[in-house]
Amino acid sequence: MSFDITTIRSQFPALNQEDPLIYLDSAATTQIPEVVLRSMQQFNETCRANVHRGMHASAEQATELYESARKTVQAFVKANRPEEIIFTKNTTESINLVAQSFGKILKKGDGVVLSTLEHHSNIVPWLQLQEERGIEVHWIDIKDGNTDMEQYKSLLERGSIKMVAVTGQSNVLGTKPPVKEMIAQAHDAGAKVLVDAAQLAAHDRIDVQDLDCDFLAFSGHKVYGPMGIGVLYGKRELLEKMPPFLGGGMMIHEVTRDGFSPADIPAKFEAGTPPITQAIGLDAALLWLSAFDQKEKMDHEQAVLHAAMNALKTIEGLSFAGPEDGISGCVSFVIDDIHPHDLTHILGQQGICLRAGHHCAQPLHNALGHNATTRLSVGIYNDLEEIESLGQAIEAAISTLQP
Repeated sequence: MSFDITTIRSQFPALNQEDPLIYLDSAATTQIPEVVLRSMQQFNETCRANVHRGMHASAEQATELYESARKTVQAFVKANRPEEIIFTKNTTESINLVAQSFGKILKKGDGVVLSTLEHHSNIVPWLQLQEERGIEVHWIDIKDGNTDMEQYKSLLERGSIKMVAVTGQSNVLGTKPPVKEMIAQAHDAGAKVLVDAAQLAAHDRIDVQDLDCDFLAFSGHKVYGPMGIGVLYGKRELLEKMPPFLGGGMMIHEVTRDGFSPADIPAKFEAGTPPITQAIGLDAALLWLSAFDQKEKMDHEQAVLHAAMNALKTIEGLSFAGPEDGISGCVSFVIDDIHPHDLTHILGQQGICLRAGHHCAQPLHNALGHNATTRLSVGIYNDLEEIESLGQAIEAAISTLQP
């Protein structure tokens, strides 16, 4: 598919309303193209049924569409087998699944390494495990806006580290830890690695076999798909050893009054009626996204992000929260004497969508010395014209807010 920004923007209903948006909040949730909306509507209108449970035509078609989505995700992350793909509600549930299921293998004193860049979704489940099982959570500090690799190496040398859980791309700074290097070093130390790819998935190629990660998680709503669908990739040999995360329908092989035996993967981790409509929407979103030349897409997003940063640099009293180079997807900033919430509120009234707060990354903001920042994040549909309008709007907002 040719990369034409006008054509791309025309495919997003939210960007073609009577009162158009300048949507720069894709790190939170991307907008959704028409082809994804149509795929979900068609399923609900023509063959809405539960999967794996019926012999009638609609159930069989629903099952075929659902499992086809699994194969699309497999291709998207370059997994070995479709059964290594588990559908969840979101990245948060995917990480919790690993923490609670793989975590049952961990014992008191075993170590889990996190980085200061992490989203709360990749912090809280491990802190819960610390309370429940007595594992030890160790932290990698940031250095120049990224993981301190010397400190990381020293943590691995402890010999007690069993899991490294790290983001593939910061949702605040846009920095990318060297995850492939970190994975190799963790494996040398006998540890497994989970990659939180919630931000990475929309902006970069993912190849789980090349990375050699043990687990990887992302959400549909951040890759131009629907809300309510998440993905967990896990190596088959690990998933087969892990106990179920939730109990109920479809995750069982047999149930008696005295106990149960779980189903094979992936069913073992997909208890209850799964997000079928959302999986079909995710299928359409990933096929749509994968049709673009990846380099052209990445170059376009980087051009828009750099233009935004250049515009922001001209604003007096503005400083970036992290590095200006080597970032992707988003940039966060503060302005002297202006609270991020006030700035984004005024911009939001004009249809300019940014985000303010700690972005579910309080340890990182504490390390940066900020209670909150304003975050600008780009997607495939943003253009340079929007950036020009943004700079003018921020200047006007500052004039209104400053005493």
